[in-house]
Amino acid sequence: MELSLARLRMLRELHRRGTITAAALALHYTASAVSQQLAQLERDVGVRLFERRGRRLQLTDRGVLLAEHAEEILASVERATQALEESGESMTAKLTAGVWASVASGLLPDALTALARTHPGILVRTRELAPEATAMAVRDGSLDLSFVLDYSNYPMTWDRGLERAIIGVERLYAAVPAGAVPAAGATLAELSEHPWILAPARSHFGHAVRLAFQSAGLRPRIDHEVEEQATAMAMVAAGLGVTLVSDLGLVLRPPGVDIVGLGDVLTRTVSLAYRTNSARRSALLLVVNAIRAAAVAKGLGADPALPGPQVAPPQPETIGGTGLA
Repeated sequence: MELSLARLRMLRELHRRGTITAAALALHYTASAVSQQLAQLERDVGVRLFERRGRRLQLTDRGVLLAEHAEEILASVERATQALEESGESMTAKLTAGVWASVASGLLPDALTALARTHPGILVRTRELAPEATAMAVRDGSLDLSFVLDYSNYPMTWDRGLERAIIGVERLYAAVPAGAVPAAGATLAELSEHPWILAPARSHFGHAVRLAFQSAGLRPRIDHEVEEQATAMAMVAAGLGVTLVSDLGLVLRPPGVDIVGLGDVLTRTVSLAYRTNSARRSALLLVVNAIRAAAVAKGLGADPALPGPQVAPPQPETIGGTGLA
């Protein structure tokens, strides 16, 4: 009997998520493709793994048993990959990281350039995703690590199968049309008189900002909903309203936009998430350290007094004696 790792991964996701549709979405396949592959897995093992209950496909007892072993098998593959990466004279590894616009433009260029000088065998590829989707993509194995966000008034729900390293803390500022707010700072109450350009409420960013308004007893007029800070600031430059922008987002500011200090302090913690099984993967820890160093250089170093889980910088012995920490 030969077991396909890809099919075992599909089985694991079905066990975790409960439906073919949810498993397919997590793995970036169509539902029909996942269904066909699972049917082939059942033929491969020669026992009944699934049963229909109404319109839902559920695991049999043997299906659950194989799904539990799939977790162990896939974790073993990850450990084997790590061992091979560290077996040569120099570190070689390929990792895929989840990003969004402001971290891709504000942190990664410096971090990956520095990493390439010291460890040219480590290749980091990136995939742009919505911040809300990145942690789940790490959990399901689509990504090796990913940037994630916690807002000071809206912390994310954390998955026990993941760990995170805090990279830094960003403040949020008001981005307004040039000359629209003559003062150096303004409160949300003062800015609520302007039309707003915000991320949709379903996003972490959009929800956190709306919570801040709600806590202040305000109901701003939201004329435009857009996903990216760069897009929102382009609309601000055209005089269509005001928005909020983070420290890293400031590099995307176009002409015609003033940045105003926000009297209502709102911050967000930028972290890197990775699977617990990868917590001692040397190549991954080197990437984390390179990104942390880039964040410190930009004044965004993590505050050790921050509440919540933090991962200490790896000691030299945990990253193959390179001396980087």
